[in-house]
Amino acid sequence: MVPKTRKGLFGPCIYNSVVFNFISNGQRHLIFAPIWSNFSKSIKEMNLELTEEHIAVRDAARDFAQNVLKPTVIDRDNEQRFATDEITELGALGFMGMMVDERYGGSGMDTVSYALAMEEISKVDASVSVCMSVNNSLVCYGLQAHGTEEQKEKYLRPLASGQKIGAFCLSEPEAGSDATSQATTAIDCGDHYLLNGTKNWITNGGCAGTYLVIAQTDVEKGHRGINALIVERDMPGFIVGAKEDKMGIRGSDTHTLMFQDVKVPKTNRIGEDGFGFKFAMKTLSGGRIGIAAQALGIASGAYELALAYSKERKAFGKTINKHQAIAFKLADMATQIEAARLMVMKAAALKDAGEDYDLASSMAKLYASEVAMTQTVEAVQVHGGYGFVKEYHVERLMRDAKITQIYEGTSEVQKIVISRSILKD
Repeated sequence: MVPKTRKGLFGPCIYNSVVFNFISNGQRHLIFAPIWSNFSKSIKEMNLELTEEHIAVRDAARDFAQNVLKPTVIDRDNEQRFATDEITELGALGFMGMMVDERYGGSGMDTVSYALAMEEISKVDASVSVCMSVNNSLVCYGLQAHGTEEQKEKYLRPLASGQKIGAFCLSEPEAGSDATSQATTAIDCGDHYLLNGTKNWITNGGCAGTYLVIAQTDVEKGHRGINALIVERDMPGFIVGAKEDKMGIRGSDTHTLMFQDVKVPKTNRIGEDGFGFKFAMKTLSGGRIGIAAQALGIASGAYELALAYSKERKAFGKTINKHQAIAFKLADMATQIEAARLMVMKAAALKDAGEDYDLASSMAKLYASEVAMTQTVEAVQVHGGYGFVKEYHVERLMRDAKITQIYEGTSEVQKIVISRSILKD
């Protein structure tokens, strides 16, 4: 009897097993592992050891980051060049729709796998990982959780398979942390909305084909009068502004977007009338796990570079890792990174178990982003003068780290979320 086959993360699958197909050091490797159905366990049964499947996903992402992304990452950062070919390949491998059900073209994996992959990609290239994060955590997740079947077939399927890239449009010139102050309007015109306004700092803004736009329909209702609309790039009146010149994640595609009487069919509204603000908050809560994993990756990537450098660089007759000042610095870095990793994985496991993960995701995002900032600074310090030049990568990681304290909810916003949770009656 011929075994049943189905599509897997990296190619064909035999029933109850997955064939991982990736290239390392010029050689093609195949790894067979059980399917993803047993990934998610209750947090009460959580095992801190990774499964074989998780390890295979992590190693495949690491291989891609080190062998595909790393050779060109410095040039792309210098030129502020979006990694078009690399992200297309990432999509073909299944990394752009990791948590999307297979029936919509996704990989059908769990959040723990996604966090592991995000960490490995972020160790090398945070510009690519933020594109991956927005597509997975915000756009694909939002559509799968709250979209209609028609919306999923039309928009989710090409996003999950990597054929298109998505963007999540919430922030405005006067509505960053205060997401309730939406100046972008969607006037109800019967069978369609007329969309007008401006969105700022939109990741994937220039390269996306599908945009989830948050807009105010009824000002008198406040946040209950906000809607979420699916906007296509070629809709008349939709204008993509200039690319932002940023301190970090310079290879990411960040733009201002303008909407001038854009006619959006009502069939493109996500959820019931007035669901937009709740949709944005629910989606961002899961998105924080992705950014926490990105921050973790930036920190651990910097630490690994610092550790390797400390074993090679000599001062006063011995390698610098033999000096207590550096050894203790590395010990602190390793400890804080491991603590951040446990927080990220706890939040991911809670989400997979279907339990409340809002507090855990905010805590993970707050702490991991702080660790990313402090540990990249320390990595530059370990490298000394070499850490200040682009060739050694750590200066870029330090610049990339800062944004993790800002986007998808600033550190201050995370503290609001955490304090409200721990102080409620």
